[in-house]
Amino acid sequence: MKSQDIFIAHPQTIEQVSALKAFMQALKIKFEISKVENYDLDFVAKIEESKKQIAEGNFTEVKADNIKSFIDSL
Repeated sequence: MKSQDIFIAHPQTIEQVSALKAFMQALKIKFEISKVENYDLDFVAKIEESKKQIAEGNFTEVKADNIKSFIDSL
């Protein structure tokens, strides 16, 4: 019997990956693993810091009319 259902799992640790593989192999279920490239950790850290700064109110608001003068002042 074939099923059209597709299950997508998002393991977050190596242990979870190993357990899922073992489970699928034990039940003789065909599966494939797709590799998703992660963002650079430094980039992610900068984004998280920016989100924190915005939440704390540490940002500068620039109106569209003043963008050029703001950039020139940097």
